[in-house]
Amino acid sequence: MSWIVYILKCGDGSLYTGITNDVVKRLAVHRAGKGAKYTKGRGPLTLLYQEPHSNRSEASKREIVIKKLNKQEKLKLIATVDNQASI
Repeated sequence: MSWIVYILKCGDGSLYTGITNDVVKRLAVHRAGKGAKYTKGRGPLTLLYQEPHSNRSEASKREIVIKKLNKQEKLKLIATVDNQASI
């Protein structure tokens, strides 16, 4: 099973980073207001970035690294990879 680190853009312009093994399902949960506490009420949510990993451990470690980046660094990461999704 593949795990994915993802970055969402919230309606207030902030960015949220998380991991999942099903991006479509997780985004639907976020949009329904039942995902992470941070994203609740911050819609609309747009998926900006996806990064696949072979297991949960690798994805979790990468999530920690990305969460430590400031917003400009995250935007640079997003811009350097053609990974925009239309979910």
